[in-house]
Amino acid sequence: AMAWRAAPRAAARLLLGRRGIASCIDPSVGLTEDQKEFQKVALDFAAKEMAPYMAEWDEKEIFPVETMRKAARLGFGGIYVKPDVGGSGLSRLDTSIIFEALSTGCTSTTAYISIHNMCVWMIDTFGNEEQRRRFCPSLCSMEKFASYCLTEPGSGSDAASLLTSAQRKGDTYVLNGSKAFISGGGDTDVYVVMCRTGGPGPKGISCLVLEKGMPGLSFGKKEKKVGWNSQPTRAVIFEDCIVPVGNRLGAEGQGFSIAMQGLNGGRINIASCSLGAAHACVLLAQEHLTVRKQFGEPLANNQYLQFRLAEMATRLVAARLMVRNAARALQDSREDAAVLCSMAKLFATDECFGICNQALQMHGGYGYLKDYAVQQFVRDIRVHQILEGTNEVMRMIVARNLLQG
Repeated sequence: AMAWRAAPRAAARLLLGRRGIASCIDPSVGLTEDQKEFQKVALDFAAKEMAPYMAEWDEKEIFPVETMRKAARLGFGGIYVKPDVGGSGLSRLDTSIIFEALSTGCTSTTAYISIHNMCVWMIDTFGNEEQRRRFCPSLCSMEKFASYCLTEPGSGSDAASLLTSAQRKGDTYVLNGSKAFISGGGDTDVYVVMCRTGGPGPKGISCLVLEKGMPGLSFGKKEKKVGWNSQPTRAVIFEDCIVPVGNRLGAEGQGFSIAMQGLNGGRINIASCSLGAAHACVLLAQEHLTVRKQFGEPLANNQYLQFRLAEMATRLVAARLMVRNAARALQDSREDAAVLCSMAKLFATDECFGICNQALQMHGGYGYLKDYAVQQFVRDIRVHQILEGTNEVMRMIVARNLLQG
């Protein structure tokens, strides 16, 4: 009866099958042949392995472990990790392209995969050879999963004020404290934890890799969230938790630098997830406008809605260009990379949320029903404006760069 009903899989199917009607927002424009190839692999995986289950994972709060392991078999478990420990060895731009594509199938699941990738990269980059070989292969295959532990109940944006303490005792550290809002917390195997080994401020922070099952490591209740329901979120609690010194990444006092370098990539990754959700929503809106009739004609004939659709497409392409520009800057270790990552994260997550929200509005009452994918994209990308550094903090970083002259 409702021919315009767009089931959750429709967004990714549209992406794959109907390029011609949306050529101005084609995400493959300007890419190399290799990039187009793995973009197609990721889009295909999103359409077949993620989109059909996206609504169920959300409704039943399922952490889709087997699906993510299938993604890892395509090389998506350690995309920018070096190949000698099982990674794919791809560039930051390649990574952005892949996360954008996967996000069209399920934004929440892709966002977790992006956090997992960031953790593996941190171990690969800052770990010694023994640590790299001990942790990275099973993480790249997603036999094991990783969580990033920076935020605390009392330190979110002011991450350098974190209180979780690690006291050195012989060849171990004794950890006490807790982390909040940890993606995968309780269900994952490896925890990259920022903790205080020295005095106040960023220079007193070190980075330890914890493993599930260590004495003194426990988890809070599973949080009930607006979106991101295909990944569990819990507090991670340390009560006299014993960690070998051999599990420290880098030197004492290097932890805050490691955390921030990880987040530069994390900001591009989460912005890329927003791009995928927004692209899917533009196609869902375009489809809805074409088939839904009011006042005797398709909504697509309404000039106001045509103009809004044009604005959505324009903002999507602008955001994509910013994200890809920042990804290249980070890959090339440019001096302005960190601020460009902040700009891209700020712009893309704000604009893409607006695009998805406008797409919901175009669906009218149907957009508010859980039978329609558009509402889930809206719920799943709302948090992207908060995590990996709030967009207010992104503005601070950009302003500081401009004014420090």
